[in-house]
Amino acid sequence: MSAERLQMNQAVIDEFRSAGGVVGGDYTGTPLLLLTTTGARSGEPRTMPVMYLADGERLVVFAANGGRPHHPGWYHNLLAAPTAHVEVGTDAYAVTASEAEGAERERLWSRQLTTAPYFAGFQDRAGKRRIPVVVLTRTDA
Repeated sequence: MSAERLQMNQAVIDEFRSAGGVVGGDYTGTPLLLLTTTGARSGEPRTMPVMYLADGERLVVFAANGGRPHHPGWYHNLLAAPTAHVEVGTDAYAVTASEAEGAERERLWSRQLTTAPYFAGFQDRAGKRRIPVVVLTRTDA
């Protein structure tokens, strides 16, 4: 990730934390969480702002990466270590990640397209790369 994108992400993270989970600008009205994973190579914590979809008690995130041809780093980190930490609003807790498959994936993807139709464009730009749908389940409840 470029230094500019890292700096932009850090600004969103800082705003999220200082405003109780509310972020303005391009993210106004977007359901956003902070996802902290463990770096697959570094072993260091990595925090990223990620759009999410609530599915009952679970949170669902989409490894769209803006339609780029490769998965985002946080997705690779979750494959290596599926335990993570989320911040949603002012709540923070541990989660376990699992990839949705089959009918569940299609149901969640369809819901996301209803909520955020521009995700269809991400899939178009991603080409052959199918965007993973990742379910985050609270583990410390």
